[in-house]
Amino acid sequence: MPKKAIQTAGAPKAIGPYSQAVRCGRLVFCSGQLGLVPDSGTMVAGGVRAQAQQAMDNLRAVLAAADASWADVVKTTIYLTNLNDFDVVNAVYAEYVQGVAPARATVQVAALPKGAAVEIEAVAHLEREP
Repeated sequence: MPKKAIQTAGAPKAIGPYSQAVRCGRLVFCSGQLGLVPDSGTMVAGGVRAQAQQAMDNLRAVLAAADASWADVVKTTIYLTNLNDFDVVNAVYAEYVQGVAPARATVQVAALPKGAAVEIEAVAHLEREP
């Protein structure tokens, strides 16, 4: 099954040799998104809540570029540099995820690119073939 790179100007450009997402059949694997503003590539101001919202918005844009939405997401992973931010990020996450919530893991990491406090990645399953 061939894979297809997904790119959109609605999310920050990749900061390394990777795709914003890759679609393979009915699966869409979204790379982790930080709280970067798409146009400038700079971190959004406002702390972990604003970073989580921007990361979720960035993922929404990547999903849309793959003809998917948050309703199609089956698995997410959240990376936090401080697990004490869990409740704040969880509240933001709940604003985006409706219906059957995706399976999820949340882990604390020593550091994230660009000094981010949060990074979120997602896997979506589409009902339709490409």
